[in-house]
Amino acid sequence: MVPALFIGHGSPYLAVTPNDYSAFLKDLGKRIKPKAIVIFSAHWESETLAITYTDDILDTVYDYYGFPEEMYQIKYPAKGSKIVAEIVEDRFKKAGIPTRREVERGLDHGVWVALKHMYPEADIPVVAISVNAFLSPKEQYKIGKSLQGFDEQDILVIGSGTTVHNFQWMNPSATSPVKEAVDFDNWIFEHVEKGDIDTLDQYRSLAPNAVLAVPRAEHFVPLFIAMGSASNKSTKPKKINQTYEFGTMSNMCIEF
Repeated sequence: MVPALFIGHGSPYLAVTPNDYSAFLKDLGKRIKPKAIVIFSAHWESETLAITYTDDILDTVYDYYGFPEEMYQIKYPAKGSKIVAEIVEDRFKKAGIPTRREVERGLDHGVWVALKHMYPEADIPVVAISVNAFLSPKEQYKIGKSLQGFDEQDILVIGSGTTVHNFQWMNPSATSPVKEAVDFDNWIFEHVEKGDIDTLDQYRSLAPNAVLAVPRAEHFVPLFIAMGSASNKSTKPKKINQTYEFGTMSNMCIEF
């Protein structure tokens, strides 16, 4: 049995930067051994949820620009799984959630950066799923809830994003986290721990510094999907990492 996870996927540089956070991800992968991975990426947006549908090796997508050449040579050659994709598709259909199959798209950096540290052998099948940033937290939670019980099948559900994600608020020379960013994360986790989706649904008006922390919701919503996928559990969510890059970019990770 595996948990569900929300992971701060970090910047693309994390893929080639040994640091405390990459070491944390390596240890996390050693502890959690799934048979397959279903991952919702903040870097893949679509109105209708799209699901990678292939048994072949998924391409490594370089969805960034202006980086050194080495960043365009990285490969994460994980295979997909039509069987797992069909299971996901069926769950969504039963929940009344429209989907489409994606047979060409590979894995963007919202997927492979973290997985490269967690499962460096790329030997676990991966099914990537898009997010719709315009749905409310409650609607995201419903998407996750349709996947309840995947943990019992050793299918790891991951929401890959970042709770605090504002490029205009980052400080490359920062040596410690900004209090306002930490306050936002602490408020979010307090209500995640309680399972209080009603309050989280109103985070924009209730959470401290919400407008600064989440100018746009695409990186934030994977949290509620991961939360919903594990909402039938009696155990409480655990905050397993809370560190920051550039003062504000959060690498908070939660295990459900």
